Amino acid sequence: MRIERDLLGELAVPADAYYGIHTARALVNFRLLGRPCRPELIRGVAQVKLACARTNAELGFLPTEEAEAMLTACREIVAGKLHEWIQVDALQGGAGTSLNMNLNEVIANRAEERLGGPLGRYERVHPIDQVNLHQSTNDVFPTALKVAALQALDRLEQAIARLQSAFQAQEQAHEGLVKMGRTQLQDACPMTVGAAFGAWSEAFARDRWRVFKCKERLRVVNLGGTAIGTGLTAPRDYIFRVTDRLREETRLNLARAENLLDATQNADAYVEVSGILKAHAVNLYKISSDLRLLASGPRTGLSELRLPAVQAGSSVMPGKVNPVICEAATQAAMTAVGNDAMITQACQSGQLELNAFLPLVANALLEMLAVLEHADSSLAERCVAGIEVNADHCREQVERSWAVVTALVPALGYETASGIAKRAAETGQSVRTLALEQGVLDASTLDRLLSPAAMTALGFR
Repeated sequence: MRIERDLLGELAVPADAYYGIHTARALVNFRLLGRPCRPELIRGVAQVKLACARTNAELGFLPTEEAEAMLTACREIVAGKLHEWIQVDALQGGAGTSLNMNLNEVIANRAEERLGGPLGRYERVHPIDQVNLHQSTNDVFPTALKVAALQALDRLEQAIARLQSAFQAQEQAHEGLVKMGRTQLQDACPMTVGAAFGAWSEAFARDRWRVFKCKERLRVVNLGGTAIGTGLTAPRDYIFRVTDRLREETRLNLARAENLLDATQNADAYVEVSGILKAHAVNLYKISSDLRLLASGPRTGLSELRLPAVQAGSSVMPGKVNPVICEAATQAAMTAVGNDAMITQACQSGQLELNAFLPLVANALLEMLAVLEHADSSLAERCVAGIEVNADHCREQVERSWAVVTALVPALGYETASGIAKRAAETGQSVRTLALEQGVLDASTLDRLLSPAAMTALGFR
């Protein structure tokens, strides 16, 4: 062990630990989720520290050798190294101070090591005096969250695009195959299988566009505002330069907020983005449920689709295969909707010049983004791309359904068509047969009106 000191006194820290006393205290104080902050957020903080160190070095506030050691340590964390030493709980008091200090200490100790010094001595690189120079948790943490969220939104947008493309491929493959459309889980009127896939594809197209547009809400950051947005303790040159360096490091279209006070205390942008993600989750839930329903059976369900078999479905029922990918996507959507509620509560709970609950926002938002990305990718690759359509069964259901009588309404009127529909439901005879028996339409007219092209056309001629 080694002994470190802070304003509360002394504390023993493992001798080989890259973290220090502030992290050690946080590990005792916060045992809530039992897991560390998300790696995306850790990388985001490291990128912010990298931009800050670059700016301070350029302005002469850091010696060259020490700055280079700090920059190297930051880049290692961005690359995924040293994360095992960033251990503070994802939920923590202090608006994210524990995570900020954890990074400060790891960067400082790694830099000291590179400079030939011992861990925990902080002779040349101090966690606060050098690594946290001209910063506050209150501008570092939200900026890092926005960096992490923007990068995750890019990945989610790509996953939605792949899911949209998978549905579009199925739309093109089945554009001429007729099936029954249903409302309130009852037969309604004919449509094509391709049109069903096309409607699902269009919903995800809207989601993709929403996700693309909502990035605009997160690109404005409060870095340089320090404690409450006034920039106290930071030089003007640093405030006006640091966001430019962060933009270079992340390759994100970031901008410094015009009103740093507003950007520090108000968290409504996260609520807006979360709402967009919830809308996508709603579509994901609904469409996954549709796929499960259309694949139900085969004897007692609709059985129009055959979903890919990806694993055995039961430990007791031999041969059973379940729609597990759709079920997993549905649970991902449920998770996202629940996280949206948490984000809303946390963001509205900010008080005066700061929101102390950003750790919850960060964990919920980044988890939301990750679970939706993974669900979209899985649904596209492990389900939608391999869906097979039971074409014969679809045609048979159309031929047997009394609901095709809807196609005769323009020629017969509602009352006459209703009578045929009732009789078809009672006897099991086809609509075509009953219409011929009653002499209301001739065979050629019936063939034309009940043809797949006529029943699925946009309007009648």
